Amino acid sequence: MTWLITGGAGFIGSHVVKAMTDGGERVVVLDDLSTGRTDRLPDGVPLEVGTVLDRDTVARVLREHAVTGIVHIAGKKQVAESVERPLYYYRENVEGLRVLLDAAVEAGVTRFVFSSSAAVYGMPDVDLVTERTPCAPINPYGETKLAGEWLVSATGARHGLATASLRYFNVAGAATPELGDDGVFNLVPMVFERLEDDGSPWIFGDDYPTPDGTCVRDFIHVEDIASAHVAAARRLAAEPGARLVLNIGRGEGVSVAEMIELIQEVTGRTDVSPKVTGRRAGDPARVVAAADRIRAELDWSAERGVREMVESAWAGWRLRHP
Repeated sequence: MTWLITGGAGFIGSHVVKAMTDGGERVVVLDDLSTGRTDRLPDGVPLEVGTVLDRDTVARVLREHAVTGIVHIAGKKQVAESVERPLYYYRENVEGLRVLLDAAVEAGVTRFVFSSSAAVYGMPDVDLVTERTPCAPINPYGETKLAGEWLVSATGARHGLATASLRYFNVAGAATPELGDDGVFNLVPMVFERLEDDGSPWIFGDDYPTPDGTCVRDFIHVEDIASAHVAAARRLAAEPGARLVLNIGRGEGVSVAEMIELIQEVTGRTDVSPKVTGRRAGDPARVVAAADRIRAELDWSAERGVREMVESAWAGWRLRHP
């Protein structure tokens, strides 16, 4: 069995490639290298440079590598950019997925794991977000992920693919410094950048109905994200009729203020105080995953804590910002 991992040279994708190959799975990577890097890939893993929008390329890769399963991670994922460029996001995330699924059906692929997001939930007003919590995305990025789940589910049901849509919560950390996140779009690297520039980290609102007034999120180590993909891939291989939609989270909330305090402790920059400014539009007070269903379905649970996320992310940041 060979798994095609789209976006496998990116931050999350390279961790999935590592976990899959460490687990003895045979993989091939398709990546357009718009954000991915070839040096993220283990020796011996084939890399095909191209986009999922190019059906001829996708069909050739599936055929030449005898692909029987796909882990689809490629896509655009910046919320603010999706608001500015909705047509671009729908093309990359929805049309790209449609092309990939079309080629997969023709090639006889029987397993499909889809990289989704907690953004499909929007602003849930619940203590724990379960997979049955109504989906109400509030930006084009979240909309494209929800539309992608529908497309994967419908294609699987009609054409006999075993499918899993995995809804990531807040991803952080790195397996090794070399695999660290290059982007500065999420809380942890944003705080690193501010501290490196001798600035104060920003807290967007401290008047939420939470214990310390700041937003609460479920942070999940990228290595745990990767191991969940391995578990999902093996479940689909064992159960051809599987149709799964699962949260990937720890089921524990950490406030923004708590996370910033930990980051300052790990980096040694306790000499500055965060600055509080107004709330950002669209920020829910609390988004924390219910993690019981993924335990029941895949016998999987997160193994790494928040400190390990921050320490490993900081090691990656220092490698790229000496």
